[in-house]
Amino acid sequence: MIKRAIISVSDKAGIADFSRKLVEMGIEILTTGGTAKLLASEGIPCKEVAEVTGFPECLDGRVKTLHPRIHGGILAIRSNPEHMKRIEDLGIETIDLIVVNLYPFKSTIQKPKVEFDECVENIDIGGPSMLRAAAKNHRDVTVVTDPADYDLVLRQISSTGDTSYQTRFNLARKVFEHTAAYDALIAQYFQSRTPEKELPDLYTITFDKVSELRYGENPHQSATFFRNAIPVAGSLSEAVQKNGKELSYNNIADADATICCLKEFSEPTVVAVKHANPCGVGSADTIFEAWGKAFESDKVSIFGGIVAANREIDAKTAEEMSKIFLEVIIAPSYSPEALEILCAKKNLRVLELPAITAPIPENELNYKRVLGGLLVQDHDRNIYNEKDIRTVTKNEPDPGLLEDMKFAMKVVKYVKSNAIVVVKNKQTVGIGPGQTNRIGSAEIAFRFAGDKTKGAVLGSDAFFPFSDCVDAAHEAGIAAIVQPGGSMRDQESIDACNTYGIPMVFTGTRHFRH
Repeated sequence: MIKRAIISVSDKAGIADFSRKLVEMGIEILTTGGTAKLLASEGIPCKEVAEVTGFPECLDGRVKTLHPRIHGGILAIRSNPEHMKRIEDLGIETIDLIVVNLYPFKSTIQKPKVEFDECVENIDIGGPSMLRAAAKNHRDVTVVTDPADYDLVLRQISSTGDTSYQTRFNLARKVFEHTAAYDALIAQYFQSRTPEKELPDLYTITFDKVSELRYGENPHQSATFFRNAIPVAGSLSEAVQKNGKELSYNNIADADATICCLKEFSEPTVVAVKHANPCGVGSADTIFEAWGKAFESDKVSIFGGIVAANREIDAKTAEEMSKIFLEVIIAPSYSPEALEILCAKKNLRVLELPAITAPIPENELNYKRVLGGLLVQDHDRNIYNEKDIRTVTKNEPDPGLLEDMKFAMKVVKYVKSNAIVVVKNKQTVGIGPGQTNRIGSAEIAFRFAGDKTKGAVLGSDAFFPFSDCVDAAHEAGIAAIVQPGGSMRDQESIDACNTYGIPMVFTGTRHFRH
């Protein structure tokens, strides 16, 4: 039976009504600080913890509940005669219900220009200790940290005088999840302030649930979408959906790839992605022209794809986009006319992401789950270092091709390896992704590009192990090649380029993407 409760909350939503109903059911309430003041102002009988411990709150409130009269009352196993005899001898009364939520550490570290000391002061000590103690002793103690659970607990107490074991177990599990996430966020915050890039031996991360998804990559797989505990500006989880069905697992994965690729470009640009690979990228003076280039890049693959733009979508562009089947469109904004046109297609997911061009934060890491483990790495942030660029052939590339070379390397970063990208006038005209040999990727790219390969630039995510790609580039009419270099057989490709008169540039930066 629940006879005595501790209530100490930072989130005071609903706590007065909850406490009042407990008192009406004959439950004594112990409390602290701000919660005590609130309950007193509401005329709700309560006793301050200091009256029970015989020790005043001290050190600016840092020490309130860390006392044997509190923790003994929580942790005593009711079915253990020795425990019950011991707390009786010590004058400790049992505490059956703990209602605690923690200092707002997350919202504190998100405040602009917040000082480190203020963040540290918002690390809760007594709260997690009481929560963990109650959760450990959940066979006897009910513990609540989420206001959403108040009604459930009240219903069960009013019905039986106690909560069910299953409820206590579920609430305990929720507490350990909550305190683990709380501590993980603190660890991440301290890690972010550590100059060394090396990750700790015990690596903890925490994410917040956004939504349960209908299914995963395939209908027989379940899936959930989580976002960083501290939201990342310009990420998909920050987008506002204006139209369409809920996003699927594959929508989210492809939309993320689209957004990340788009961040490489400052001029008006449209990126189209299908199955995690770019299938069309175009840059121009206007977003309408950029859309035209992206669409013309591969009219077949874009069908059912994800499209992102880094400028507002106007009515003219929206009209053209609406002519084909797209799964998702993402843009920083839409004109009212454009929104009306796009939202007329009820299943088209229209997302608004004002900060879509925000760069990936320096402390943001890339995770890849493997069976039984986790791979963690920095994001691939650069295209190449200017100091490493060198022409390795007798012929220098035409200066007019240099921008297309840079464009090609921006795109090739986001194409699955082995990756070949053919670019002409800031437009992808052929993309060869994910083949087990590089010549296979090149042949796919050339086949999509057709006659547009003549005078175009070829970009590769990694070196050419053989001259076969150069031979194929010559036959296709490629005007210049840009690739990282670094093969033991580089000279073979260089010699082939010299034979054909194709200038080739080495960047020194590889862009594998698996």
